[in-house]
Amino acid sequence: MEIVIGIIILAAAILILAEYRIKKPGQIILYESNGLVKYRKLRFYPVHFSLSIPNTTYTLSSVVEPEAKGKIGLIVKLTATITPSLENISKLVRIGGWGKDTLSEAAKELDVILQGKVKEFTENYDVEGVKSEKISNYLVEQMKDVQTQLGLEILSLTIQSVEPADKKIAEAIRQKEASRILEETEKNNQQIRIHTAQLKLKADEEILRYEHELEVKKYQLKEIEEEKEAALALKKLNEQVKRDKIKLEIEKEEMGMFKNNPELLLLTPQVARLAEASQNLKNARTVVSLGDIENGSQLVEMLKNFLGGLLQISNPKK
Repeated sequence: MEIVIGIIILAAAILILAEYRIKKPGQIILYESNGLVKYRKLRFYPVHFSLSIPNTTYTLSSVVEPEAKGKIGLIVKLTATITPSLENISKLVRIGGWGKDTLSEAAKELDVILQGKVKEFTENYDVEGVKSEKISNYLVEQMKDVQTQLGLEILSLTIQSVEPADKKIAEAIRQKEASRILEETEKNNQQIRIHTAQLKLKADEEILRYEHELEVKKYQLKEIEEEKEAALALKKLNEQVKRDKIKLEIEKEEMGMFKNNPELLLLTPQVARLAEASQNLKNARTVVSLGDIENGSQLVEMLKNFLGGLLQISNPKK
């Protein structure tokens, strides 16, 4: 009995090891429950009751041949990067089927939808109005519900190129576009030159204005300096006039004193030097300088007259 139990346990262990696997990174393990497809969150899963699909990105490249207005054929190349949407995984299985190629099969369905949307857009525009940016914006707007419809999440959607199928038309459009770009470049360059000239003119005007203000400042400072110099000169002149007036008043007072008292002339420095010289050299002639007193003044004349009178008095005695 124990042997049988051991065999059963061993068989169960072998069965478990053969049935269960460990979920690897980058895998989504799907299973069906009550008619709904769900994904397992545990690390271990039964192989025969589960489906493993890659949880990686898938790049879809497509070439669409729509028509613009006037039945002009176009060639539009686009790429889309997609990944499974876990929240809508049942829609993904419904579109892509229960198998390892679920993601690629759903991508084919997405490709069909994208081609239809591109054709729907281009037929409303002429060939020159079909631009990559416009198509890309339109597709992004139209594919907002793709997660709930297909169970896919679009990571990026890029329009690689848009050109007419007819090479002659494509070449004509290229030349026209090149001419437009050249003309726009020339306009931009002209605007840059005009703007540069305006800036230079404005800078020159500012420089002239500053130079004028500087000259005005210099002139004002010079006027102030001249006014100060004139005021200083006037002050000196007034002071000199005052000194001359005082000196004149003093001379007038001295003259009045000498006229009233001629003997005071003997007390002047010139007469004192004359007396001193006469005492030292009795027979010498003494020269008395009157340079201390201004020549032509009344005091000098009075002193000369006084000395002359003294000489006349002394000569008769001899």
